[in-house]
Amino acid sequence: MHVLITGAAGFIGQLLAKELLNDPSYTLVLTDINEPPIPADVKYPQNARTVTADLLKGANTMVDKSLDAVYAFHGIMSSGSEANFDLGMAVNVDATRNLLDALRATCPGVRVVYSSSQAVYGQPLPEVVDDSVIPTPQSSYGAEKIICETLINEYTRRSFINGFTLRFPTISVRPGRPTAAASSFLSGMIREPLNGEECLIPVEDRSFKSWLCSPKTLVYNLVLILSLSADSLPPHIRQINVPGICVTVQEMMDALAKVGGEGKLAFLKEKEDPTLRPILDSWPTRFDNTQAISLGFRRDSSFEQAVRDYQPNR
Repeated sequence: MHVLITGAAGFIGQLLAKELLNDPSYTLVLTDINEPPIPADVKYPQNARTVTADLLKGANTMVDKSLDAVYAFHGIMSSGSEANFDLGMAVNVDATRNLLDALRATCPGVRVVYSSSQAVYGQPLPEVVDDSVIPTPQSSYGAEKIICETLINEYTRRSFINGFTLRFPTISVRPGRPTAAASSFLSGMIREPLNGEECLIPVEDRSFKSWLCSPKTLVYNLVLILSLSADSLPPHIRQINVPGICVTVQEMMDALAKVGGEGKLAFLKEKEDPTLRPILDSWPTRFDNTQAISLGFRRDSSFEQAVRDYQPNR
């Protein structure tokens, strides 16, 4: 299977590429605005090539008729989109439209997996969000994502592509450095203490809830989407809420203490951030994932296990 990954220099792009390059049946094109690395320690690095490209200037250099699937992971994250509206609209919306039009022209009907977010929702929300809840985003990032979800639905309805939209929970624990995402602390408060570094938590309420998914579970679900039948969803409703688990700040701190030791809690500092808090409060914290589970998606067993899965990879 020949697969294109945009935004391939990012965490999720690298995570998926590493998984696929351990299977000889996949060949990959990895593309980003800066040259993405081929993940280290994979069995078949020769099955990947890299393309440096700016989707705002077009997608022809990376799209060809041999493609079987495309993962669209490019974009500006939540707080970055809020800080710079024009950049967020350009990278998150215009670049996606350019990609979809190139695919429509060159390889019509190709499977496209678009990465969306729980940020498409905004308050007021029911205690548990199900597929009937209408997205009303309260951030530029969420608005940009819902625009692209509509494009995926329409291009699929018209048979230009075979699209699926995955609304990701917050992914934790991410390796690497903090990002421009409003949710970045939800990895940092585990990752940084385990590395002997401080992390600032931008909420002082330890009962604050988040909807989380581990990298290990995410990559399983990303690969699963390649095997779903095209008619597993209606042609004009292609979004799937990816399963997660609801975890409080206190429960995350408890997991850190159990895995890393009580001493790691000293690296956590709590200070309310009035800029980030409205964004964080707009996101839902519980979902009914009946649809996704019925399609074969998995959810994590516990956040403590997610921390233990991360620890050996520090």
